Amino acid sequence: MDNIPFNNLYEGINPIYSEIMDKIGELIKTAEFIGGKEVELFEKEYAEWTHTKYVVGASNGTDAIIIALKALGVGPGDKVLVPDNTFIATAEAVTAVGAEVDFIDIESDYYAMDPIQVEEYLKSTKGRNVKAIIPVHLYGQMANMPVLREIADKYGIKVIEDSAQAHGSKLLGNQPGYWGDIATYSFYPGKNLGAFGDAGAIATNNPDLYKKCRMLVNHGRWHEKYTHEIEGYNMRLDTIQAAILRIKLQYIDEWTQNRKEKVSKYLHLLAGIDSVISPRVRREAEPVWHIFPVLCKDRDSTIERFKKAKISYGIHYPVPLHLQPAYNYKSYRANDYPVAEMISSRELSLPLWPEINEDILKYITECL
Repeated sequence: MDNIPFNNLYEGINPIYSEIMDKIGELIKTAEFIGGKEVELFEKEYAEWTHTKYVVGASNGTDAIIIALKALGVGPGDKVLVPDNTFIATAEAVTAVGAEVDFIDIESDYYAMDPIQVEEYLKSTKGRNVKAIIPVHLYGQMANMPVLREIADKYGIKVIEDSAQAHGSKLLGNQPGYWGDIATYSFYPGKNLGAFGDAGAIATNNPDLYKKCRMLVNHGRWHEKYTHEIEGYNMRLDTIQAAILRIKLQYIDEWTQNRKEKVSKYLHLLAGIDSVISPRVRREAEPVWHIFPVLCKDRDSTIERFKKAKISYGIHYPVPLHLQPAYNYKSYRANDYPVAEMISSRELSLPLWPEINEDILKYITECL
């Protein structure tokens, strides 16, 4: 079999290639590159699709978290808790606004921020200056938001849902943004809804937070171009990216259903394989499977077999945040976050995209 990629973006783009190129050509002819109707329409359509009242486009997912934190008034003297097993963008956004970041261990079964650990932290002396938590809906499955929201309300803190991997994911029938004060999204090209470069969004049901986010992404403007209500940033969503996302949004439900069907096939094929543990689905959750993660009993041996079989793979993530060199100043050591460390030592992400051939799935599982 030919080399198997971890993801194949072009298979999804090819059927709509002409539609996208026609739209890009139209924008070039009209020289509409910043703002305009494409951005406005995408924000409106994405809000409708996510069942939130307001969406603000942003330059990328990291900037979306920064804007969310700023809108919630997080800054120097505050602390924000993030899960230990996530991409560093979640954490570095916190320090970017001058706040202190700290880490929470994850659930052993669903790999998301552990509510029990959150409450224990908030009850301790370390929790006195916590202003917000940022649960990450990792791999496309939502964190335990009902419980996390209840804890946040109990201790008077804010909730930002990092939904970079969870476009359309549901828990109890609700998407990101239902429980959190703000949900943030990334449209990095490899995401389930991906742009042709960097792009992001902020979603909220709160009109005051919407206004703050709207101004913050665009130099503090509200209506007038040269009237700046506050100091903001240049973190806008590009018009061309908005136009591409509008087209792809029409197909995201179909692509998501295809992902679910391929994962169902994976789970069936993996049922009799003792060398790996398949991911579990939270009760009443509807994951969108941005990543299909398995836990290997011997990951190194599995990787060697994959290399010989020319199968690409991912590890999400090989080093938990508390052991990253960037956070050496926090003086954490091995075994401080045992669940995250266990997951990072065993997790292997298998190839997955909506159009992946079932013969490829069979070949991959045979190599496990």
